[in-house]
Amino acid sequence: MEMNNNIDAILISEEDIKNKVNELGKRINEDYKGKDLLLVGVLKGSMVFMSDLMRAINMNVKIDFMCVSSYGASTKSSGQVRILMDLRSPIENIDVLIIEDILDSGVTLSYLTEVLNTRNPKSIEICTLLDKPSRRKANVNLKYRGFSIPDEFVVGYGLDYNEDYRNLPYIGVLKTEVYTI
Repeated sequence: MEMNNNIDAILISEEDIKNKVNELGKRINEDYKGKDLLLVGVLKGSMVFMSDLMRAINMNVKIDFMCVSSYGASTKSSGQVRILMDLRSPIENIDVLIIEDILDSGVTLSYLTEVLNTRNPKSIEICTLLDKPSRRKANVNLKYRGFSIPDEFVVGYGLDYNEDYRNLPYIGVLKTEVYTI
């Protein structure tokens, strides 16, 4: 696919993403062999990553979704997390793996982990495609990390700016002038 005109650079290629997803899938297979695993996708950004990841997992998994918001139409987290859509099923005594597109400040995932822990899962872990450690404000225990990235505003492969660019097959750095208008 040709690079979008609003992308400054491709940070992570489609091929590198595919390889990393397969690697994460193998690790998850080993770690959860013989267990009942529930993948909890954090909408909307994790959708593409979770779809590919669950196909790389060679065991039976169940899936559910939560929709949370801390960004709105901004490029920076507001710091206040709201649950817009909750899980459909109880998670008591179930191994839960939260699937996220990007770990940035950590505020959202810290909040989400606290909320889900009150529901008595057997275990709760986090898998993120992208990690931006330089922006961390909250402590988050991350078990599976795809890529550590610099403090750039990235889009593609499910990540968006104002609902655009999610369908790009790579992770790209959005040109500053696009989101500072």
